[in-house]
Amino acid sequence: MKRNGPLPVAVLGAGLIGVDLAEKIMRSELLDCVMVVGRDENTPGLRQAADLGLPVGTRGVESLLDPPRPIAIVFDATNAMSHAEHAERLRGAGVKLVDLTPSKVGRMAVPSVNGTEVLHCDDINMISCGGQASIPILHALTQAHRVEYVEVVTTAASPSVGRSTRLNLDEYVETTQDAVRDFTGVKDVKAILNISPARPPATFRVAMSVLGEGFGTASVTAAVSAAADRVRSFVPGYRITACVVEESKVFVAAEVTSTGGRIPRYAGNLDIINSAAVHIAEQCAAVAPARTGTETS
Repeated sequence: MKRNGPLPVAVLGAGLIGVDLAEKIMRSELLDCVMVVGRDENTPGLRQAADLGLPVGTRGVESLLDPPRPIAIVFDATNAMSHAEHAERLRGAGVKLVDLTPSKVGRMAVPSVNGTEVLHCDDINMISCGGQASIPILHALTQAHRVEYVEVVTTAASPSVGRSTRLNLDEYVETTQDAVRDFTGVKDVKAILNISPARPPATFRVAMSVLGEGFGTASVTAAVSAAADRVRSFVPGYRITACVVEESKVFVAAEVTSTGGRIPRYAGNLDIINSAAVHIAEQCAAVAPARTGTETS
């Protein structure tokens, strides 16, 4: 039996990612954002959440241990170093965690690749913005071709990279590399993150270089196009800007522009990981058991 009404969720973290995430949740018919949590009531993010009419908590994860309403899913939009502690603190609270940090604590998820396989997991890790942008394409290529090396270069505009992400740069690269290996089966993987100071700010993009054997223009183009269409079903601003095929090398570039909300169009890095997280949570909501009143059955 399916649940009645939107699934109650909370956002832990009120930085660039957290506030955009809350706005996306508010537009969802399947999710109900019942709280945005930070550590300082004077932070701009919590003020913005309050302006949106959302209840706010100012005691960090402590605010989620005694929430005003039952919560089914907590989106962790803090940092990788904190997520393990958050997972431990919330372990007995009966909530599912959707982790937007590169912590590698939970099951790694890419909605268009293994989204339906992770819905039962208590802790779902969204890898990184670069992982969400590149893995669908790389997974599709390795399903149809023999690949020996993968390089992923992600470029994000400096204003779109918040403090938590900057604290997690090493974890970002390591987690992205590990995720690419896991989803493609390719051992030789390199991930690079560029934070661009350019003005006007650069649109978020990911460039993928793949070495292998037997690449054909028709098969590569078909795989890339189909993978991009699946991502675009929940990230409308995702598009392929280059697809060059040689006998032993493939180069694919993708850009993501933000659509809707308050974040600027160039901040596709925020848009894609938040959209992916909301999409996963909506899939969880669609299969959640029915609830009576405010209690979870």
